[in-house]
Amino acid sequence: MASATHVNKRLPHGPAFRVLFEDRHLLVADKPAGMATMGAAPGQPSLVEAVREHLRRCHGSGVDPFVGVVSRLDASVTGAVVLARTSEVAAALSTQFAERSIDKTYLAIVVPGPQVPAAECEDWLLHDDRQQRVRVVAAGTTGAKPARLGYRVLRALQRGALLEVRLDTGRKHQIRVQLASRGHAIAGDAKYGSAFGFPRGIALHARSLCFTHPVENRRMSLDAPVPGCWASWGVPDSKA
Repeated sequence: MASATHVNKRLPHGPAFRVLFEDRHLLVADKPAGMATMGAAPGQPSLVEAVREHLRRCHGSGVDPFVGVVSRLDASVTGAVVLARTSEVAAALSTQFAERSIDKTYLAIVVPGPQVPAAECEDWLLHDDRQQRVRVVAAGTTGAKPARLGYRVLRALQRGALLEVRLDTGRKHQIRVQLASRGHAIAGDAKYGSAFGFPRGIALHARSLCFTHPVENRRMSLDAPVPGCWASWGVPDSKA
């Protein structure tokens, strides 16, 4: 299996992404803030297009490379994203996500920090199309879906706390809205009530990704270092 590379890839006028791992079956990227995973507005960068351009340059094929999206990060969120290079691998990874056999760990800076060192959170979430946001609603509300996550406080910061978050479900804006609904908005996330700015995007980072390689059938674990701008909030090193 190919070893990880740590070379930044940049589209013209777009932010760079880092290749954490690449072989002929899949690619794991470290997505920067300000880059949509896919479906960006015209003229705006997307991770899919950046990876596709990277594959064109590296492999020199005249055929447009296949890049399959099996999970997404919001444009304002940073960290590890796995992309498939074949439709078969995309289907296999999608199955792992559906069966919840892919483990994702996030880091978040929240203000204020929780009073308890760890907690499990369970809510029902409803996407509000008119407001383009997600709301916590009563259990069983029409159109709502259950959402579960757990968090623990890693350290107290001068202006809040650093949390490790593990998802049990994967809903749109889930971490953002579940933490904010408990009074712990993510720094920089004005959409969900944060009064504190953040240097780039919001203080939510997909730190680690663990899955079974669909072809080689071995467990893989990949870590994305926290962006350098987190140091201004007291999280200076990649291991947090």
